[in-house]
Amino acid sequence: MKPLAKRISVMSGEGALSVFQRARELERQGRDIIHLELGEPDFHPAENVIAEAERAIRAGQDRYCAPPGLPELQQEIAAYLAHTRSVTCRPGQVVVAPGCKLILSLAMTALIESGDEVLYPDPSFPIYPSMIRALGGGAVAYGLREKDRFQPDPDEIRRSVTARTKVLILNSPNNPTGTVYSPEVLRAIAEIAVEHDLWVIADEIYARIVFSGPYRSIATLPGMAERTVIIDGFSKTFAMTGWRLGYAVAPDEVIPALHMLVVNTYTCASEFIQRAAIEALRDPLNAADKMVAEFARRREFFPSALAQIPGFRCLPPDGAFYAWVSIAGTGMTAPAVATLLLEEAGVAGIPGAAFGRLGEPFLRFSFASSTAQLERAVERIAAIAPRWASAAATSRA
Repeated sequence: MKPLAKRISVMSGEGALSVFQRARELERQGRDIIHLELGEPDFHPAENVIAEAERAIRAGQDRYCAPPGLPELQQEIAAYLAHTRSVTCRPGQVVVAPGCKLILSLAMTALIESGDEVLYPDPSFPIYPSMIRALGGGAVAYGLREKDRFQPDPDEIRRSVTARTKVLILNSPNNPTGTVYSPEVLRAIAEIAVEHDLWVIADEIYARIVFSGPYRSIATLPGMAERTVIIDGFSKTFAMTGWRLGYAVAPDEVIPALHMLVVNTYTCASEFIQRAAIEALRDPLNAADKMVAEFARRREFFPSALAQIPGFRCLPPDGAFYAWVSIAGTGMTAPAVATLLLEEAGVAGIPGAAFGRLGEPFLRFSFASSTAQLERAVERIAAIAPRWASAAATSRA
């Protein structure tokens, strides 16, 4: 048989899904597992969203529709972005897709050619470097370090720019660190992008889940609207993970390319899900804010509780719903700690190396689970912590 395309060999998987698969295997064996590996809210969509999906299906709104998205949804997204983060765009600049990963992949396909260099954060969502490499680009990481409270260093970004640099990827709030990029950092990055004429992909899927102050999109800064592609969707803010609906907001120059890619890939997103998404954005039950308020309460408890466990260190996140835990004091590697927690304590978390080289001495836990589950997880982790405390003592001896 002739070989497969070489691009597959340079792509990488997603650590969360690997851990999830092993956790499910243990559950099939009768084990009780606390799932803190997936970034999936333990909420479900609001009743009006579910009712609208059912109405749309019964009304026969389950056929092909406009490839870029329903005009009504495009208009609602534009109004939503203006209201929630002061982003100004026309409905025609919105492209709707079956999931954020897909529209992110298409945006990267539209912008990246073989030989281009792309700057991306480390640690971050694994699809960024994976897709960059698959497209023939050079994946160039800039660090998010604990000493900087996981804020990017604009000077490092500036030093990383070369004549081949074409795209800069941002993710704020960041997965996995929970960092919301500061106004000063955003301004400095925007200046670099304008100075070097870079495209910016701003992954803003967690933009509504912030715990102090209003969220600011880099697209609102001078010179950025015409070079920024915003990626967002309905999985996190509206608890619609399995509904698979995302969107991009792109400059006019990029829109025809995205339309061409849509026609050549998925044709259109499901109409009845788009109808439900309109209801989600309008949010008459204030479901999104209620969910974020609950995440804020969990944030007050979970990271600080983890920080009390011997060998752990954890800063409270600015946004999203992840606890990014340094395990440097355990005397063990992160994969070893994660395996111990899953196999013996029944707590599923992700070794930080799944998110990049700088994530190696960390674990990521999601606090999108209920407070009761988080409390049980802390108890189980604390109960097994003496195992690595003895390992740390041995390593110091």
